[in-house]
Amino acid sequence: MKKNSNEDPESEPDDHERRIPFTLKPQNLRQRMAEETKPRNEETSEESQEDENQDIWEQQQMRKAVKITEGRDLDLSYSSKPQALKKFDTSISFPPVNLEIIKKQLNTRLTLLQDTHRSHLREYEKYIQDVESSKSTIQNLENSSSQALNFKFYKSMKVYVENLIDCLNEKIISIQEIESSMHALLLKQAMTFMKRRQDELKCESTHLQQLSRRAETSTNESLAMDEKTQWILEEIESRRSRRRQARTLCGNCDHQEGTSSDDELSSEDMIDFQETQGDILQDHKKIFEDVHDDFCNIQHILLKFQQWREKYPDSYYEAFISLCIPKLLNPLIRVQLIDWNPLKFDAIGLKQMPWFTSIEKFMANSMEDSKKEDSSDKKILPTVINKTVIPRLTDFVEFIWDPLSTSQTTSLITNCRVIHEELSTCANEVSKGKQDLLKSIVVRMKKAIEDDVFIPLYPKSTVEDKTSPHSKFQERQFWSGVKLFRNILLWNGLLPDDTLQELGLGKLLNRYLIIALLNAIPGPDVVKKCNQIAASLPEKWFQNSAMRTSIPQLGNFIQFLLQSAHKLSRSEFRDEVKEIISILVKIKALNQAESFIEEYHLDHLKSIIEEV
Repeated sequence: MKKNSNEDPESEPDDHERRIPFTLKPQNLRQRMAEETKPRNEETSEESQEDENQDIWEQQQMRKAVKITEGRDLDLSYSSKPQALKKFDTSISFPPVNLEIIKKQLNTRLTLLQDTHRSHLREYEKYIQDVESSKSTIQNLENSSSQALNFKFYKSMKVYVENLIDCLNEKIISIQEIESSMHALLLKQAMTFMKRRQDELKCESTHLQQLSRRAETSTNESLAMDEKTQWILEEIESRRSRRRQARTLCGNCDHQEGTSSDDELSSEDMIDFQETQGDILQDHKKIFEDVHDDFCNIQHILLKFQQWREKYPDSYYEAFISLCIPKLLNPLIRVQLIDWNPLKFDAIGLKQMPWFTSIEKFMANSMEDSKKEDSSDKKILPTVINKTVIPRLTDFVEFIWDPLSTSQTTSLITNCRVIHEELSTCANEVSKGKQDLLKSIVVRMKKAIEDDVFIPLYPKSTVEDKTSPHSKFQERQFWSGVKLFRNILLWNGLLPDDTLQELGLGKLLNRYLIIALLNAIPGPDVVKKCNQIAASLPEKWFQNSAMRTSIPQLGNFIQFLLQSAHKLSRSEFRDEVKEIISILVKIKALNQAESFIEEYHLDHLKSIIEEV
């Protein structure tokens, strides 16, 4: 049993305790207890194995208790001894210390403390900002509408916009059909006028050629053609007589044959046109007859978005509503433009249309700063014009506009100037629609010069008689060319100067009008025609006071004026020379005018030049 107790691992000493004893070691409490229990164990050796096991367990428990008690005794014995005062050992050496080392260590410590302090300050400032931000957020939430009201408003706007889009998607097919019907009707009428004019021009020209060869053409075929031509000519003359009577009643006696627009329809054609137009307009009124005003009235629609802008401006601008409004209003504006004809002088102007005034009012009520150049709401009207109005206007220019009609051209220019003014507010943006519109205008005028200008040349002996059909026809065609020349130059300010000079001067004046003037007999009529041509030229071309020579494209015209002045100075029409000098001065051909005056010693005409 003793052997087993010595082998207990809990009673084995540590390595540092295994030392060789030179004296008897005093017994500790554990040893004394072991000696006391030894006789007891020998006396009980004869007991049963079961009691022995019980003793082993008791011994184990005793050893654990003794171990704990021994530790406490050691602590008590250590604390009971008086603590000896430590004495300074002078043999220990310390590193040398001086003031610099101490100062350096203190500075290092101070730097660390300052860094820590600054870090704490930054954290403190951040906490202060967070507190202020939280207070501001709480204040905003307390002052703003409740979340429930906000949600209700946004949900109602979402439902409204979805219903509006569904409504417009349902109606867009009807809108397109009515647009196409109206466009087809106007196109048919325009094509009727153009074809009739070209057919009658060809017929009248052919008739005059036959008159020149009447003695040589005596067959039945030619007579039949003459009868047909005569019927057409009577129809043409009938319309001219009605226009003359109308001008007489209006007191317009100063009118040149060939400058009026032959756009009259027969009574049957007029009735058919009005009936078809009436049916289209009836269908036009029915498009939104089953729709509430909130979904078809532009003013009501804009009022919805205006309420959004006033209540929640931040979300309004963050949603880019200014980009959505033109797309939403496009079908509704197209409906209002169905009955709009920009070529009619009595048509309602763009600025008087309901959609135009509603958008202007919506923009005027904008909460944005008027000084802000990129204000999104201020671009709504230019965007609407660019995306909706210009495409429709371009269709009129390409297919319906007659450049020979002064009334149509004047009305078209008026609408184009309105568009130009509105788009000028977005000077930083290039409008592709506007560029396409101006390009189509130039192409259409080129086509008119090629297809509609025809000035025949007859022998002077034939046109000397002003009452002859040849002379009348030539005069009408010349003045028709002058009318187109004037209509082209009316685009001054909208089209570039070089484009107008190429069309009006290069293609029309130098190619047609000058040739007709060269074939004319010099006299007051020629001077009158030259005056009309000069009066049509834009004044801004000659505003430079330093100009002594006119623009190059007028070289042929100036040369003709000088030739006419030479001829008239030796004829009975000497007084007309003064008119020619005035024309030269007006178009800034000052060097040529001075040379002519000096050559013919017309000192009394120098005052005309001096007045410039």
